[in-house]
Amino acid sequence: MMRFFSLRRWWAPAAVGLLLVGCQSQSSSDKATADSDAASTSAAASTDTASVASPPDGITAALIGQHIKALASDEFQGRRPFTAGEEKATSYLAAEFKKLGLKPGPNGSYFQPVPLVEITGTPAPTATVAGNGKSLTLKYRTDYMVLTEREQPMVAVNSPLVFAGYGVVAPEYGWDDYAGLDVKGKTVVVLINDPGNAGTDTTLFKGKAMTYYGRWGYKYEEAARHGATGVLIIHDTKPASYPWTVVQSSFGGSKLFPQTPDRGASKVALEGWITLDAAKRLFTAVGQSYDEEYAAANKKGFRARPLGLNFSTSLRNKITQKASKNVVAVLPGTTRPNEYIVYSAHWDHLGIGPAVAGDSIYNGAVDNASGCAGLLAIAKGFVQAKEKPGRSIVFLAVTGEEQGLLGSAYYAAHPLFPPASTVANINMDGLLGYGPMRDLTITGYGQSELDDYARAAAKEQNRYVIPYQHPETGSFYRSDHFSFAKIGVPALYASGKYDSRLHGKEFIETKRKEFEAKHYHQPSDEYDPKADLRGAEQDARLLFRIGQRLASETTFPKWKEGSEFKATREKSRPVQ
Repeated sequence: MMRFFSLRRWWAPAAVGLLLVGCQSQSSSDKATADSDAASTSAAASTDTASVASPPDGITAALIGQHIKALASDEFQGRRPFTAGEEKATSYLAAEFKKLGLKPGPNGSYFQPVPLVEITGTPAPTATVAGNGKSLTLKYRTDYMVLTEREQPMVAVNSPLVFAGYGVVAPEYGWDDYAGLDVKGKTVVVLINDPGNAGTDTTLFKGKAMTYYGRWGYKYEEAARHGATGVLIIHDTKPASYPWTVVQSSFGGSKLFPQTPDRGASKVALEGWITLDAAKRLFTAVGQSYDEEYAAANKKGFRARPLGLNFSTSLRNKITQKASKNVVAVLPGTTRPNEYIVYSAHWDHLGIGPAVAGDSIYNGAVDNASGCAGLLAIAKGFVQAKEKPGRSIVFLAVTGEEQGLLGSAYYAAHPLFPPASTVANINMDGLLGYGPMRDLTITGYGQSELDDYARAAAKEQNRYVIPYQHPETGSFYRSDHFSFAKIGVPALYASGKYDSRLHGKEFIETKRKEFEAKHYHQPSDEYDPKADLRGAEQDARLLFRIGQRLASETTFPKWKEGSEFKATREKSRPVQ
């Protein structure tokens, strides 16, 4: 699952507010239903065991483990796009789909080319911050990380620093960090997340639940719209929900971006992060308190201010334009073959990077060999089922999720199957290996009628439905379902996350924190033969059952009132 990404602007500036209306929101009736589900299942918890019914549908923990073991092996080199690992991973997936008897995409191929540009930056080892009679030297990787989206062999920056709060312009919330501020030719320093997400005033924005304004891709784009030269986001581990090591592993070396006609000229010259400690040193150098400035930035009426310092650094770039691949396979429907249900998972991970404890291959077993394994297992389930689906089932393994949802975004902009005829997207990203789960957690709960399909399928497994429990991390925007949602296709992103049948909630919370701190985007996210993949089997079967039901119907699930994606869907599919 990617944490770092830059979503390209897909809305008209006047419609920015629409993006935030319904994300991860839920009506009181939705919440009551979720609470009721949880209460009724918890009442029976004392009789739960770790056993899970396994009907003969071909979806098994052993099969999922077999695919994870292959895709996350060292042979696949961490599955980074533009590498031998990509060729191995995409060939493996296409061969498995073909072995199941699935058809290629409408272009006659199991591959959809995705044109990208790879920019391999070599930053200067230090950056200099000077002014007000002070001079500081910041060390690359230790204090800051930078890259550029501009396709230029050399990018050099020497610009004044301006503290711009959260770097947010949100008229629907009465918030404008750029009000009265000229940042042309300057580098803005901004806080991570959004004002409400800080928790100091839960009436701001959507309170604890992060909005799109909290995403770093938005901050870079907003700064570019105001003519800034660069952006430095202050990394604070607690609100970020990941340590600085994740910034280092995700932000260093080469990065992939969509190919654009202007070759990135409309982007800020420098996109970067700075540690909290380094940021505090900057404020101290100009006689200001970071804590006081942070508090001020979390109040309405905050006005950005120059820091009286210049930031200077550079980076050299190697630029490669090339095509990566989405992998696509189809099981044609028997009665309504021109209507489609799309299952998705991303095949890519981080490839080979800085060694940690002597290991430099970032295998990405959980993230996201597990999702691709689930994709293949569900495909087998549909092929093996006696009753063939009335609607066509599409299996889509996308590239570049870790680089910014690039593969699914390209698919959304160049769909192989018409979005108006696409019934739903069901996405998998990070199926867990902690055994059977009681909960089914929906990221983006309350958005669409797919919640109801998920609840019915969960009931078959004696599970309860809950919303994602950490909305402050902005996970709704962090996986490939979002690319489908933004073009109006109802999308479901759901799996067991919080409540183990055998070990309970505290066990899972401990495991979650351990994974975030030690294994997420690290070489240690490897295949574990001791992992209990019965929970992954359970999730794959549940999502399979949802697809079976959707494939047997003639209606289309709808977005719920208040969802920001409802209008887009109704434009492509007018309400009947």
